[in-house]
Amino acid sequence: MHSYTPRGVCSRQIDVEVNGDTVESVQFTGGCDGNLKAISKLVTGMKVDDVAALLEGNTCGRRSTSCADQMVRALREAQAAQ
Repeated sequence: MHSYTPRGVCSRQIDVEVNGDTVESVQFTGGCDGNLKAISKLVTGMKVDDVAALLEGNTCGRRSTSCADQMVRALREAQAAQ
């Protein structure tokens, strides 16, 4: 399990598990609970590159990032740490 501290969003922590290039699990602490649980379910089993292609650069309101964008950063960091 890899813990990531997101910046510029409501969630306070993102815990991700990556096996090779596949997302095993994602869990957010804080943020929009229902939406983030749904995103976590949707990306589980996907390839990190596919998740990045869908969600990297996603914004939230006037912010230049979002919890989904920060999750991509967490997944990339976890993948690089393997």
